[in-house]
Amino acid sequence: MRLVGFLFFALGVQAAAGQGPAQAPVNVDELLSSGIVAQQHGDYKTAIEDYRKVLALQPGLADVRANLGAALADAGQFDAAIEEDTRALAGAPSKTNVRMNLALAYYKKGDFAHAYSEFEAVHAARPSDLSAAVLLGYTDIKLGKEAEAAKMLAPLEAGHESNMDLEYVLALALIQSGKATEGIPRMEKVARATRSADAYFVAGSAHMGRREFREARADLDAAVELDPSFPGVNTLAGQARDALGDTEAAAPAFQAALRQDPRDFTANLYLGTMRLKQRDFDSARPLLELAVELQPKAPLARLQLAKLNGLTGKFAEAAATLEDLEKSDPNWLDPHVELAAIYYKLKRPEDGQRERDIVQQIESSQQKAGPPKQ
Repeated sequence: MRLVGFLFFALGVQAAAGQGPAQAPVNVDELLSSGIVAQQHGDYKTAIEDYRKVLALQPGLADVRANLGAALADAGQFDAAIEEDTRALAGAPSKTNVRMNLALAYYKKGDFAHAYSEFEAVHAARPSDLSAAVLLGYTDIKLGKEAEAAKMLAPLEAGHESNMDLEYVLALALIQSGKATEGIPRMEKVARATRSADAYFVAGSAHMGRREFREARADLDAAVELDPSFPGVNTLAGQARDALGDTEAAAPAFQAALRQDPRDFTANLYLGTMRLKQRDFDSARPLLELAVELQPKAPLARLQLAKLNGLTGKFAEAAATLEDLEKSDPNWLDPHVELAAIYYKLKRPEDGQRERDIVQQIESSQQKAGPPKQ
């Protein structure tokens, strides 16, 4: 609830303008009281109506206008909220709470550039206000300025390590600005303290990016346990399990992901590839075909479907896909390996031998280059 910090105005005014002699006078204090109570109970429609009635009688009441802006924002009417907050701020430019309301309205609308300007002004006026700093930092992240967010928030951490909102945004800023070593432990601390699937998911994602698959699996499994419906968590948990060679545990995760979203590209690709390796061609085909439909240019999806076609007698289709993949990436080994076998099945031994020679050349180059850097 975002009230501006007042309960009632001692207006001492009863407005009866425009009323007939049979009508009772309108008590502004009662209208204001009714609006505040309605807002506190989440009845934003009534609150908005009451605040507007008050302002129709006393249009210069900046605090009432600010409460109207807050109620409008809570009701999802962000443009109207911004208009009222702006008018309230013009009537009381020193009111930092009003500016915070305006910043929040911009933020909820998704206008992060304007939200940033307002949060920055609040932070400048109240540099020790952690809530304002956290919101400013999160808006920085939304604008792709993660390093700036981390730089601004880091000095505020000392003495506030138990503030999980601060720790979450600082951790996220560090991770996304390339300082995962510093960010991941903070994010995992937040996850443990708040039992947050979101925080575990962010930490697990960061571990996956660093190829730290055991740590990733631990965090992602924790996220699944807390909230199996969290967007993307089953897919990433499946990938972590698959990276550790635990196909038996990975498959149920991908199946859960597809129950949530049947058009999840990654889950279709991974589960289809697993079924292909198990030579369950009937199950693999719809998964891989959908993956290619979802991302027609995805090389791995096209490769796996070409493998399936090659194993099920669709040699010409397989060859066409593999030849196209070769053109796109001549040094990718797998299409050459598959294409060599397909050419022999198509009674094209010279082409098959040529592909075998290319495979040997690529393998030799890879051996000389050594293992890829992690």
